[in-house]
Amino acid sequence: MGMKGRLTLSAVVGVVVIGVVSANAGAEHSATGKKNTGTTKAAEKKKAAFDGNGDFRVGTDIKPGTYRTSGNTDGMCYWERAKDASGDTDSLLANDKVSGAGYVTVKATDKIFKSSGCKDWEAAVDAKVQGSPATKMAGDGGMFKVGVDIAPGTYRSTGNKDDLCYWERAKDAEHGLDSILANDNVTGTAVVTISAKDAYFKTTDCKNWTKTA
Repeated sequence: MGMKGRLTLSAVVGVVVIGVVSANAGAEHSATGKKNTGTTKAAEKKKAAFDGNGDFRVGTDIKPGTYRTSGNTDGMCYWERAKDASGDTDSLLANDKVSGAGYVTVKATDKIFKSSGCKDWEAAVDAKVQGSPATKMAGDGGMFKVGVDIAPGTYRSTGNKDDLCYWERAKDAEHGLDSILANDNVTGTAVVTISAKDAYFKTTDCKNWTKTA
């Protein structure tokens, strides 16, 4: 499958988004979209690396590394990596709009990381789930780490309408065009094989996925 779908549409939305829009992701390892409660929420709060709102200087305010945000349900979470603080379009390295969970790798060469309307960010090493990776995931689940949130294998999603279902296999969380291994927009039944070598899988506006092989 070639690179198509939302990549060509991203440049015409109000806030330019490099790459594609993430979708709702669950906070549990079942990847079903259910939320953690009680002591688990308290533990997540303690693990927060930095707030979901603000402009952060890389190397001063936050360290380079891979971070995860989850529980974003209102579609307002937006982040961007920038090479300077000018605010110019040319300074933009990568960005994404997240509904649910999202991962991003902030590089040491980045200067500014901006986050708006997101839940707190935690270091991805602290975001690993307990138990075995899930074999089912919410079709609007967002971004999952392969081998951690979900198991590699072949997954199937049925009943998708109007070419809205979008999926993406990614080799990293930098969100550049070269991060994408494969992607597709699907109407009807979607089938994708997620390799153990893949780093992440993104899904938005799809029906739920079930591992078939």
